[in-house]
Parts: sequence; C-alpha cells; structure tokens
Amino acid sequence: METRSTSTTSRATDMTDKRMSRRLVLTGGLAAVGGAAAATGVGALRSSDEVVETEDQPTLLEPFHGRHQAGIATAPQGHVAVIGLDIASGVDADRFAAVLRMLSNDAERLTQGQAALGDTEPQLAILPARLTVTFGFGYAMFDKLGLADRRPADFTVLPEFSLDELDPAFGGGDLMVQICSDDVTAVAHAMRMLVKDARSIMRVRWVQRGFRQTAPVIEPGATPRNVMGQLDGTSNPTVDELDAIAWRGGTDWTRDGSTMVIRRIRAEMETWDAVDPVAKDMIIGRRTDTGAPLTGQSEHDEPDFDAVDPLRLPVIAANAHIRRARLADGRRIFRRAYNYDDQLTAHGIPDTGLLFIAYQADIGTFVDMQRRIDEADMLNSWVTPVGSAEFLIPPGCQPGGWIGETLLPE
Repeated sequence: METRSTSTTSRATDMTDKRMSRRLVLTGGLAAVGGAAAATGVGALRSSDEVVETEDQPTLLEPFHGRHQAGIATAPQGHVAVIGLDIASGVDADRFAAVLRMLSNDAERLTQGQAALGDTEPQLAILPARLTVTFGFGYAMFDKLGLADRRPADFTVLPEFSLDELDPAFGGGDLMVQICSDDVTAVAHAMRMLVKDARSIMRVRWVQRGFRQTAPVIEPGATPRNVMGQLDGTSNPTVDELDAIAWRGGTDWTRDGSTMVIRRIRAEMETWDAVDPVAKDMIIGRRTDTGAPLTGQSEHDEPDFDAVDPLRLPVIAANAHIRRARLADGRRIFRRAYNYDDQLTAHGIPDTGLLFIAYQADIGTFVDMQRRIDEADMLNSWVTPVGSAEFLIPPGCQPGGWIGETLLPE
C-alpha cells in the first residue's frame, strides 16, 4: 500500500508539474511575477487540462480568430454576462499582457468546445452553444499601466447626462469581458474560468447579466422584444454596414477594433403599465404590435419625419423616441440589445430594464445621440440610466496571437 501510494503521489506530482509548465509557457512566466496566485492555487493547480471530445458535440461554434473580435457582429445569442475588472495596484504592462495571453487562450478553447487549461469541470465546456468572448480596455487602464500616450484622443469618458442616476456599482472598470452564449450554463462556466485566471492581478468591479429572445422563440434574424414590450433594435445597421459604423480605421493599434458603451437602464414598469397603448405608440413613434413607424405599415418601413396629420401636426412627434435617437448627419451606432431582470422588492416591484450595449467606431457618436435623447425624449419619463461604462475594443487576433497584442507587443 505504501509503495502504491508513493507511486500515485509521484504520478500526480509529475502531472501537476506538466500542467504548471504548460501554463508558464503560455503566460511567458506569469508565475514568476505573480507568485501569490500560484501559492494560493489560483489559475495554476487545476486538475485537468484535457480537451473534451464527443461524437455528439454540436457544430454550433463561433470562430475566435479574425480581424475583429467575435461577439460584436456575431448574431446575438440568448444570454450575456458583462464583467468589469480593476487592475490591482503595482501591476505593470508586462504582467497585464501575460494575463491577457492566458485569457485569450482560455477564450479560444472555450469557444471551440474545449476545456480551458486546468479546467476542473471540463464536461461543462463541451457544449459552448455559440459562445463568444469579447475584451475591452477602460479609460483608466492606460494611466495605470503607464500607457496614457497610447490611448486614442477620441476615446473619452462619457459626460454626465441630466437623466442619469448612476450607481458606481455599475460603472468604470479597467478590463471588460463580454461573454455571450445561447446556453446560460456555458456563460456561467466561461465566466468562472476567465475570472479565475484574471484574479491574480485583477478584482471584479461589477457583473451584469442579460437575456433576449432568440430562435426558436422568434424567427432567426427577427427583432426581439424588450421588457417594456417594444420591438428593440428595428433600425439597427446590418453587419455589412459595420465598416462605416462600428470598426475603427486608421493605421494605429486600434485598427479593426471598436468602442463600446454599456448603459444599464432601469425600466419604470409600474408607471409604464399605466400608459395607454395609443400613448405608448406616440412616445416611441412606432406601433407596439408590429413595430411599424406611425407613418408606415411594416416594421422596417423608413419613418417619414415630414408627414403631418390633418391638423398639420407631425405624425411622429418632435420628441418621439425614434426621432430623438437619430442624428441629422446620419451617424449611427450598432447595438446588441439585452434585458435584465434581477429581483423583486418585498412589494413585488421588479428591478428590470435594458442592458444597452452599443458599438461605434468613435465614442463621440454615442455621446451626440445620447445628448439628443437626454434633451427632449418623451421616453425619458419611464426609463432611468443607473449604470454607465465605456471601453475601447482592441482588434481580433490570428491563430497563435492574443487579444491586446497590438497594444502590448512582446
């Protein structure tokens, strides 16, 4: 028994050494600069790094590599978790880059139905259900890492709007991780793996979870309804239009990246419920049942903002939501629309609303649109922004590369 026990222990030690060696190669020696994590078993001593394969594995995989990060132009999945993390004091750019390499490897494997290195529940990685992972950098991150000169001049913190009642618990963050999947289990597992490998140098600032209607509840490509009952995203650009709307050009390290704004918008459902259906149509500028503009017959008809009724009043009011949310110069944002529904008060009043996730090449486009909404949108009486954060989205990477390598080259 003692001999067998010694042999088993030897094999286990050998396997652990191999796993640590693979992790060290991947992170470029992260353990040497983050020894505290190794000492506590974070991100290093997990019991399995085997790729899980099965004949029944579905082909619902989204590619990880490419010019752009996945999770933006990707057809929206049913579930999302967005995480904001803060870099710990004393972390330098090299340590941050090492963790980004590790996180990119985790994301690559998980999105392809493979367990992350050292995954102790590899069976949860088998069914990714179109899992995507998207990374973004917060404004303050550049200062913390001594990279202020690498922050684009057009990437700024959003100004305060009069409608805002922002909770710091849903704002800021140095690193953003957006995890999307058609299976909430895949989202939860990916979040756990990524956070475990990030917490050696970062702390979680906030997590926001959301959901949306997808097939088979609605037809593929159909517009989902939000918790306020409205079709949400009717005028969203098509993927083919994103070169002019979402992707950054130029020749610097951000080329093929984007900027992201996430706004947590509470829906005041108790008062919204009291509004009659005709008034709701006027507030939005669209019919609730079909999504058609008040000047059209079907959802995707172009609104006629010049149309007037027999009294010579605008059919679509000057302060209707669809009018206020448009910029006169034609600039647009690209949205991934999700809802949230976190809890009920003791009196049964929900904390529910929209996770307004917007992508645009220049964050100024979002600011200008939000200013128009803030000034005179009728819908403002029934929605309250309670969280806000902005991130610069780096470009995608090719096989063998990692997200952030254009900013932090080896």
